[in-house]
Amino acid sequence: MQSLRFQPRIIPTLATIGTLMLFVSLGLWQSGKGERLAAELAQHAARAQLGPLSVGATLVDPQQLRDAPITVRGRYEPEQGVLLDNRQENGVPGVHVLTPLKIEGGETRILVNRGWIGWGQGRKTLPQVATPQGLVQVSGIAAVPQVKNFLLMPQRAEAWPQLWMQLDLKRFEKQVSYPVQPVILLQDNGDATDGLVRNWQPPEDRVAKHQSYALQWFGMAVALLVFYGYASVKRRASA
Repeated sequence: MQSLRFQPRIIPTLATIGTLMLFVSLGLWQSGKGERLAAELAQHAARAQLGPLSVGATLVDPQQLRDAPITVRGRYEPEQGVLLDNRQENGVPGVHVLTPLKIEGGETRILVNRGWIGWGQGRKTLPQVATPQGLVQVSGIAAVPQVKNFLLMPQRAEAWPQLWMQLDLKRFEKQVSYPVQPVILLQDNGDATDGLVRNWQPPEDRVAKHQSYALQWFGMAVALLVFYGYASVKRRASA
């Protein structure tokens, strides 16, 4: 007859412990990302139910206002606008039109992303968009722009409106003499005849994806333990 004995070896045991810790930590990391994203989505839904928040001249906390519906009252200043290049709508290349809005009751401005327009006359001629005059009420979603350090193309900034590859609020602030709200307003109202397309995508629900990744890492940890246990068992013939 044969008897089974558990006889682990030092090097495989240490390697198994290290790899197991890695798998578990990666599983916990993905699980945590899923939980945080679920909380953000729930907060976004709750904010939407409360209605738009009024933003004034006092600078806001961008993280607290992220993805929240907001409304602002003020006057557009198109002479210092920005066009964001490489934006597509249904496969058509174009730009996003961002215009500073001087908020009523102070000197603070907020950049309003008024929407998308295509390159109608080719890239040598910047798209022309009419801007509402006088006092306006603008509503939409507060977005916090993410700046990428690596760009495939240089950003052109010879004159206003400036053509940029990405939106950098700190860079914009350095070129103007007034305070700027640390969020962008993605406009969802406005004149339907201005030729701008306002098709803002809601926050992507990636909770299930992160949960799936977490289960994969935990499953790999369990599989590793099973393999280690099987490999450490020695069979010996009994007398």
